[in-house]
Amino acid sequence: MSYFSQYEIAFKGLKEGKHQFRFELNDKFFEKFDSSELEKGSIKCKVELTKSSSLMILEMAVKGDVELMCHRCLDNYMQAIKSKSKLFVKFGSEAGEMSDDLIVIPLTEDHINLAQYLYELVVLSLPIMHVHVPDKNGNSTCNSEMEEKLKQYLVTEEEISEKKIEVDERWNELKKLLENKK
Repeated sequence: MSYFSQYEIAFKGLKEGKHQFRFELNDKFFEKFDSSELEKGSIKCKVELTKSSSLMILEMAVKGDVELMCHRCLDNYMQAIKSKSKLFVKFGSEAGEMSDDLIVIPLTEDHINLAQYLYELVVLSLPIMHVHVPDKNGNSTCNSEMEEKLKQYLVTEEEISEKKIEVDERWNELKKLLENKK
């Protein structure tokens, strides 16, 4: 029996109408996905399945915390996430994905495994920039030692002009785009 079998919904014996399911995603769940930036977390999932004779609608909601590496200081921190999604499931002769939110499963199938869909919902709810949340005064909560080290290597415009550092001319052309110059 596969670890992901606990994220299956056996829909064959369910009556038409709405049904509620709950799942938990933990460290072991995230470890099962290769090359994932997510390795640790605690997520509660609610799934409402609306079943009819030819279609199922899965309304999925995830809420919890995942551990991420801060892009600024490289320390790990806990990121709160919350997201919702709908997945439409049609019955047909062959399995397939019609779009991001519509899949077809064979008429002979009696269950659906939601592990991959729940994982994708969590990943898509992550912020683009992974940085520590500021404290209540708006101050950074990043690792101060790392921030100081980064400041040592930061080169300012004045330093470039003082040291007469040769800058590739292509950068000047790109700067014009930022300044809306021709």
